[in-house]
Amino acid sequence: MSEPADTTTTSATRDIADVAAVEVITTAAVHLMSAAAVKCGLAVDEGDGSDYLDLDEARKLITALAALVTASAPDIGNQHARSLRDGLRSLQLAFREASAFPDAPGEGPGEKYTGSVV
Repeated sequence: MSEPADTTTTSATRDIADVAAVEVITTAAVHLMSAAAVKCGLAVDEGDGSDYLDLDEARKLITALAALVTASAPDIGNQHARSLRDGLRSLQLAFREASAFPDAPGEGPGEKYTGSVV
């Protein structure tokens, strides 16, 4: 028998209340990174990953990731922010490499938050 809806909601609320903000932020960032990597054609499968290449979607995901990392860095601490910044930079460079016509320096995805990535 399933739990009543309000019991399930209470349980979920209690569970999320036990999670530190830094964990929620880094989890969200990892999801954005993973999705952006796939959309940049970096997916590991039997092909070369280009089946999933969608730079329009990748741009949106990378920009959202850049905003999240930049805004949260002071609160999550350098230890967490550094690894997120490294992943973000790798994605920005992968995006530039995958682009047939790369954006001008400072105009790439998320660069309004991070500065130029070259």
